Amino acid sequence: MTNPKAEFISVLRSRMSDVLKPEFDDFELQKWLQARCYNIDEAEKMLRNSMAYKEKNHVKDLIRDYEPPEVLDKYLAGGLVGQAKDGSTLRVELYGRLDMRGIMNSVKKSDLEKTKILHCEANIEDWKKRSEQTGTRIDGLTVIFDMEGVGRHMLWTPGIQMYLHMVKILEDNYPEMLKRLLVINAPGIFPILYKLCKPLISKDTKNKIEIIGGNYQETLKKYIDDEYLPMCYGGTLTDPDGNPRCATKICQGGTVPEEYYTLNTDYIDRMENATIPKGDKLSKEYIIDVPSSALRWEFMTQSHDIEFGVFYKQDSKKEAVISLSKVNSHTITEDGFITCDKTGVYEIVFSNVSWFSDKIIYYTIEVLTP
Repeated sequence: MTNPKAEFISVLRSRMSDVLKPEFDDFELQKWLQARCYNIDEAEKMLRNSMAYKEKNHVKDLIRDYEPPEVLDKYLAGGLVGQAKDGSTLRVELYGRLDMRGIMNSVKKSDLEKTKILHCEANIEDWKKRSEQTGTRIDGLTVIFDMEGVGRHMLWTPGIQMYLHMVKILEDNYPEMLKRLLVINAPGIFPILYKLCKPLISKDTKNKIEIIGGNYQETLKKYIDDEYLPMCYGGTLTDPDGNPRCATKICQGGTVPEEYYTLNTDYIDRMENATIPKGDKLSKEYIIDVPSSALRWEFMTQSHDIEFGVFYKQDSKKEAVISLSKVNSHTITEDGFITCDKTGVYEIVFSNVSWFSDKIIYYTIEVLTP
């Protein structure tokens, strides 16, 4: 480690001394600096925001307490198959076999977030164990990003936005986890997809993307030994039954059956519902008597998006806690909560800004006292 980098790490450690835990050694702190190009102010902001996010979402408890919905176990394409030559964990992403529309119809946004975070936390635990066993620091992911099967049907904006939302969560909370992303079987529409995604991917991540042409097997072998490379990609790894796609390790994805869709279950029967006329809004007020209470919501709409916001009301003034903005709650159930630090009246607003269509909304809102 060069002296200038050591100085940056020392300054960041000093600034973060009020919250730093033992696991944040120099190696870990340097990741946050690298992710922000050694801008100490930005690295500190990023790390503090991540700590707040992880505490709010009880991330450390996920491995023990959280079980992903069955549909994600069966249809969230991809999986771990071993390790690359540098010791980093090898993951295969089958993007062309990912039915994001079906998944988004079947689970809540928070389930997707929790499942992806669960994967990251499991990786970190695995790296710790392997590092202790080998006496060498093991860290990072090498990803084979297989785009076989990607077509124009995947140019679905909500699905792309959701996938990139997951990427951003990982970038913001697990910097430098990705060592390299090896793109294979890129389709003809790849330039269109990349143009849509490029503005939302960090420069650091872009620099780790390698797009490999037709003879990708030899390039993959520069990074991965045959024993860990699935046979379908030119290696020798198979399932016990000889399956070259290693389906016991890599979820093969596929079309999500409609029986998993939440609208086809009794899920919405537990929710209140309302029709919001065009140009109108639905406003719900809740009195918070106990500081630090949580105001929690969950909602979905039929066919159309909706504008959603949360406000704190005091006397004649109204302060935005969450500003009104469009939510694609017709593609996936939206859920979340705020911690109400102040007592008083909080207002949840669903606004239909359409000039042409009424909108049907299903919702559950509750106050949870500490």
